[in-house]
Amino acid sequence: MPRLALLLTTLIWGATFPATKAALEQIPPLSFTFLRFLLGAALVGIWFLLMRRPLARGREVLVASAVTTVFLFLGYTLQTVGLQYTSASNSAFLTALYVIFVPLILRRFDGRSLLATAIAVIGLWLLVKPSAGMNIGDLLTLGCAAAFAGHIVCLERFTRAFDAPSLLAWQMAAMTLLFVPITWWEQAPASAFAPTAVLLIGLLVTGVLATGAFAVQMWVQQVVPAQQVALVFASEPAYAAWLSWYFLGETLDLQGWIGSALILSAVIIGALQGRTQLPPPSSGAVQPA
Repeated sequence: MPRLALLLTTLIWGATFPATKAALEQIPPLSFTFLRFLLGAALVGIWFLLMRRPLARGREVLVASAVTTVFLFLGYTLQTVGLQYTSASNSAFLTALYVIFVPLILRRFDGRSLLATAIAVIGLWLLVKPSAGMNIGDLLTLGCAAAFAGHIVCLERFTRAFDAPSLLAWQMAAMTLLFVPITWWEQAPASAFAPTAVLLIGLLVTGVLATGAFAVQMWVQQVVPAQQVALVFASEPAYAAWLSWYFLGETLDLQGWIGSALILSAVIIGALQGRTQLPPPSSGAVQPA
């Protein structure tokens, strides 16, 4: 059940690509990112009020939230800046390389996972067709992949040691605040924030549905190993390609279909295997409320 839920949330992450691409015809990228996190933070806050759930404010949970937010913020920022210097295909491929970084960080290797990772990387290459050259944008995007890998690793540890909803709330609030000065620096015109249908749909997908997907991810990472989470997330470019093909009319050739099929095969081989025992939380960890 958790792995199936994670697979469905990845479909939502994939849907954010065409939704964001359409919205960016009206609003600059960092301003849009600020709006999606502002909306997400507001929804999480409303949920806490309706559920009358206390928000954890201990030093440990605040430190854990700060660490995870740093990785999340770096991931989004490096990816956005990197896109100014590299192609969208290179960005999609390099970002998904967190599927390699996560097991490297955790030093978790087994034959099945290695096979699935290799198949996923080949599928990603066929799907997005990145160029062989390397520029500053590619290096920044590699940093983005490492940051997202660090975020996935942190969530595996912290969601089992602290109250997961509180971690989500603090991350959403911190991301919103961090993007305030960046949005001011971007100096988007007032017309960019006009509530058009395209912008509202983009915010519905990224601010509402993706926030729900983030919450599901934090729940799943309490029981599913981080390397399997990363492998499931590797299917995100495949979902994005399919949805862009269907809704935006973008081209998806035979090589792209083969690549996306390989990615899903890798998910089935590696990420949907039986339960893997997670290491116990550190002895000094504070258990969930």
